[in-house]
Amino acid sequence: MSNFGRAILAGAALVAGISVTSSLMAHGNVTPQAVDTSALPKLGADWLPKNPYTGNAKAIEVGASAYNQNCARCHGLEAISGGIAPDLRYLELGESGDEWFMERFRKGASHDGKVYMPAFGDVLGQEAGWAIRSWLETKHEE
Repeated sequence: MSNFGRAILAGAALVAGISVTSSLMAHGNVTPQAVDTSALPKLGADWLPKNPYTGNAKAIEVGASAYNQNCARCHGLEAISGGIAPDLRYLELGESGDEWFMERFRKGASHDGKVYMPAFGDVLGQEAGWAIRSWLETKHEE
């Protein structure tokens, strides 16, 4: 089936309220976008358990850009999910929230052989991950 045919099928399924087969890729083959973290303090090779950039204005700026380039397509603009991926405004703050976020950022999430979130840790690095987390902290809601 051509890409055009898949797009028509996906659109029809969406309008009809039925699920699309797994052969259709929601976002296509997406390549992570590089994040310029050169203005941030270097964190070293060992992944930290707690966000070292919380409240850092430059990290928040870098994180906003990195989120929009790499996360918004699934988690939504301004971290407001449309329901498919978790709404990141509701991530727990503090060390336990940091731990959950970094586990997902580093290793991704998959179930039954299906990738629900790609692993970004080795691709984007620790500084980018904590910068994104810093920006998400500014969007937090209870």
